[in-house]
Amino acid sequence: MSIADMLSGPAKLEAIQWVLLSAGPRRVLRDQLKALLSAPNMLGPCRLRRARFKPGRKLTGHYDVLVHVEGTEGYGARPIAVTWRLDGDADRHQAGDALVEMQAEALRQGIAAPFRQLTAELPEWSMHVQVSPLDARFPQLVRLSDPRYVRARLATYAASDLAPDQPRPGGYAVTPIRYHPGKRHVLRYDPLDAAKGGTVFAKLYAGEDGARAFRVARHVADWLAEHGEGVTAVRPLAYVAEDGVVLYPRVLGTPLSDHLRRPSQGVAQCLERAGAALHALHRLPQAVAGPLQPHDFAAEVKKAAGASDHIPVLLPSLGVAIGALLDRARELHERLPQEPPTFTHGDFKSEHLWAGSGRVTLIDFDTCRLADPAFDVGRFLADMQLWHITYDQPGLEQVQERFLVGYAPGAPEGRLIRARLYEAVQLVKIARRVPLSDCDWASRTEQVIRRAQAVMNDLGKIRLAGEGKVSTQMLRTQRVFEEGNQI
Repeated sequence: MSIADMLSGPAKLEAIQWVLLSAGPRRVLRDQLKALLSAPNMLGPCRLRRARFKPGRKLTGHYDVLVHVEGTEGYGARPIAVTWRLDGDADRHQAGDALVEMQAEALRQGIAAPFRQLTAELPEWSMHVQVSPLDARFPQLVRLSDPRYVRARLATYAASDLAPDQPRPGGYAVTPIRYHPGKRHVLRYDPLDAAKGGTVFAKLYAGEDGARAFRVARHVADWLAEHGEGVTAVRPLAYVAEDGVVLYPRVLGTPLSDHLRRPSQGVAQCLERAGAALHALHRLPQAVAGPLQPHDFAAEVKKAAGASDHIPVLLPSLGVAIGALLDRARELHERLPQEPPTFTHGDFKSEHLWAGSGRVTLIDFDTCRLADPAFDVGRFLADMQLWHITYDQPGLEQVQERFLVGYAPGAPEGRLIRARLYEAVQLVKIARRVPLSDCDWASRTEQVIRRAQAVMNDLGKIRLAGEGKVSTQMLRTQRVFEEGNQI
């Protein structure tokens, strides 16, 4: 039986985990990588970072491949993407010529080394291997991974945008931070002489997305610098149109996600600051950020259904529960009091909040929209739910309530109710973050969906006022702790 048949058969979850984790498929992958390297013995461990399954289409695994660094005893990480297709060679041949040209350029510039080739095909396994910096949708990734090009490009912008009075670094070390072919890429540029410059991050975009992201992020950062009261946003350094890249400075501090992994007395204060940060963001005038795409509840429900489309295929009974939950959410939303849309972050989660020196810094405004502010609140509440499932930590209610202590002052009652509704929908959406490679994927995914159902059940207990509308005088669905309580 072929890999495509296995991934399309009745035991799909078992097949996925066999492909990702078993010795046989991993040996096949290692053999392919050895053939791409200039010397097979350079290959070290291959670490799976992330996997996505698109029913009827493909299984994709993102790995960090450790490769021996010549002349040293150490290893360097090189990201790769491996795709096992279920639908033949769809979209493959269209990108073929572009990949050949990009690979040739990478080889000429010496940035493919120690790989002799950056792509491999194994038809009998329906497998395609792609090595950074190869991506047909982002052809600029090759030159932006070249230290010589980076040095020249940053020198061009340093005079006006980066650091006009600072000595020029003699060169940069380039490290891929995120390599997701066809979707997104982030590179880190560290000066070889730290005294002559700071670290710069490069985020790649396709089309006009980069110009929009740069404009919004800069306007938001400038407004928060004046009105944020301890809340700031990372201000992009420059937008390089010909490279489709936005350059960002290094953010000082620690992401809130790190604090959540190691809870301490300071976590409560961080969570309150996170709430205050979102409260400040929702006061940002629409004119400051410029034109934004509208995003309503129906669109978010549709995105949640799409993001979780692998669950009904792998766990049919849970798929039925998801469908029923989203139907209930649509029906209830129509009965809730609404308010005008505002500026929203769009991906407000712990990884995008950095705490340090008594301030909170927000990052990543790529998905900001004109939407219900309850969307951001619900997104963060759902993120906290997933963190507590992932790390099996107690105190979820206290964590969420501490966040609301910072956010809730002055917030309309109806917004907090709608936030719980968005929380339930977001839990369905972010269930995809449960790693497919986990042996307990099924039970953990079920736990996430059950949490979403519990939120919906709580909302179902709300008493309705006349004509089926929810009263704006209702009690809050989130009980806010007294100021003195600590996590």
